[in-house]
Amino acid sequence: MEKEKFYITTPIYYPSDKLHIGHTYCTVATDATARYQRLKGRDVMFLTGTDEHGQKIEDKAREAGVRPKEFVDNIVDGPRGVKDLWKLMNISNDRFIRTTDEYHVKSIQKIFKKMHDKGDIYKGTYKGKYCKPCESFWTESQLVDGKCPDCGREVQDAEEEAYFFRLSKYADRVRDLLENTDFLQPRSRVNEMVKNFIDPGLEDLCVSRTSFTWGIPVDFDPGHVVYVWVDALFNYTTALGFLNDQYHDYEKYWPADVHFVGKEIVRFHSIIWPAMLMSMEMPLPKHVFGHGWLLLDGGKMSKSKGNVVDPYLLAEHFGVDALRFFLMRTFPFGSDGNFSNELLIQTINTDLANDLGNLVSRTTAMAGKYFGGALPAGCSRCEKTEPCDGELIAAASALRDVYEKNMDAFAPHTALAEIFKVIQRANKYIDETAPWALAKDMDANGGRLAYVLYNLLEATRICGILLMPFIPQSCEKLFAQIGADADVQTWDSAARWGARPETAPVAKGENLFPRIDMEKALQELDALQEAAKKAALPALEVEPQLTEKVDFDTFCKSDFRAVKVKACEAVKKSEKLLRFTLDDGTGTDRQILSGIHKFYEPEELVGKTLIAIVNLPPRKMMGLESNGMLISAVHTEKGEEKLHLIMVDDAIPAGAKLC
Repeated sequence: MEKEKFYITTPIYYPSDKLHIGHTYCTVATDATARYQRLKGRDVMFLTGTDEHGQKIEDKAREAGVRPKEFVDNIVDGPRGVKDLWKLMNISNDRFIRTTDEYHVKSIQKIFKKMHDKGDIYKGTYKGKYCKPCESFWTESQLVDGKCPDCGREVQDAEEEAYFFRLSKYADRVRDLLENTDFLQPRSRVNEMVKNFIDPGLEDLCVSRTSFTWGIPVDFDPGHVVYVWVDALFNYTTALGFLNDQYHDYEKYWPADVHFVGKEIVRFHSIIWPAMLMSMEMPLPKHVFGHGWLLLDGGKMSKSKGNVVDPYLLAEHFGVDALRFFLMRTFPFGSDGNFSNELLIQTINTDLANDLGNLVSRTTAMAGKYFGGALPAGCSRCEKTEPCDGELIAAASALRDVYEKNMDAFAPHTALAEIFKVIQRANKYIDETAPWALAKDMDANGGRLAYVLYNLLEATRICGILLMPFIPQSCEKLFAQIGADADVQTWDSAARWGARPETAPVAKGENLFPRIDMEKALQELDALQEAAKKAALPALEVEPQLTEKVDFDTFCKSDFRAVKVKACEAVKKSEKLLRFTLDDGTGTDRQILSGIHKFYEPEELVGKTLIAIVNLPPRKMMGLESNGMLISAVHTEKGEEKLHLIMVDDAIPAGAKLC
């Protein structure tokens, strides 16, 4: 009998920098779901990958002084890159796609041409707002306080020749899909999509660019590259072999059972993606699930903001399974969650060390002490039973069904909560039955003691099977300790009480999850994070002060001008430098770098009018060219020196001469 198919995907991640704990959260959730489906006996295809084109990548590569392909190769395939991270986190993906893969490029060109020939893609001129970090176009009405509604950052005016997709043509069909099916989950996301994007009227979507070159060329119109979201979204089909000969799984696995995506890209997956599939007359995915964000200090983690958590440090310090478990146990999958190192350690200590670890350790230790590591035949039955026996057996026997219901509803956090109810019940059972007291009279109570320990081993076995998708390596150790071989680690055996052979050997091993000293661990983690931060900074040489004096006449040749800040961002691997894009009145943007980051965040300065010396020769700083100097002043506040940029009235026009 052919296995039932299950196709699940992560989003393809944007390799503008190393991935952070938020990306890991999504990928671990996808991996746990894929492992669960395999446990049930399904033929699973699990896809992840990277989205490697776009203007931001081109800009980042230019800043780094390398070609775009070299830049993304380093982040994807380089040391501690994307693939290394997924290997470390024990991610079981079946396939990995890069949008720079040749087969994907050729497929996208064919897809673009098909939609164009159908009349769903046409040429026009784009004029509107563009968010470079999100690679997103917006209308004025969609902006929030004049900024990108997804990331809250500044947008730029954009005007260029472009191709458009007739998104408006499919508005009614997409509305029906969202409102009258369970396509988009959780359900709370539906109203947001309909109210914010469909009700105001879906506008046709810009799907090509001419202002940069790092993208898939439109092969029938040189100069245009395919807009990143067309390129990215169809990866879910090209990775199966759609319109290419690299793979031959499209008919087998498509449509996807579920796309797991962060809530910031739900719009693309629940509106644009189905509309494009409708245009191509392809089946739609069964579900899109938009999970919440991991927040740090109340705000979304962002590579550009620099407020990210390195999953490498956490996994290497606390263990891969402990980190996987924490991410799935602590945060409801459809909602935002506040991340902290304290919460991570607390979860490890409470659930893994105290509850699961103690249950395994105490049970195996007593089996070894009282029965030499093997319970006697007949131990699964007892003439004298108590109510607590039946309560534990009933809870463990019913666990698989309630677990399955929650996993099928994409609620891994609730499934784990149900497992730990049984684990906690088993620990309580130890206190209720007091095996140490029974052991005082083995002649009278030996049968009862063996029965109690068998019940504990069976409850642990069933919980271990259902924990396998979350902590696979630790479950292997657990099964070895409690004497559960492969035959009793199956999905079917998880619903069958008494499957473990009575006399199977039990061996107390090392603690699965040792308890962590909170204060000591936090200090160590702080030190590791600080060391990693310093290691990422380039070595700097301190230049000696110049002894040559500049005469007053030379100084008077400095050209002081008013400049308006169009954009500002932190310079990668620098704690001090900000990179300013300035309007100096010439009609050409001017770039100046300034070591002011200690005193200002980039977003504070956008729109301000500053003073710059504009006739200084270019200077290289951190590999970037700085064309001028921003004028600042130092003064003392409460004994501490402060550095402030000199700002002038915004009414002064850019380029006005000030000295």
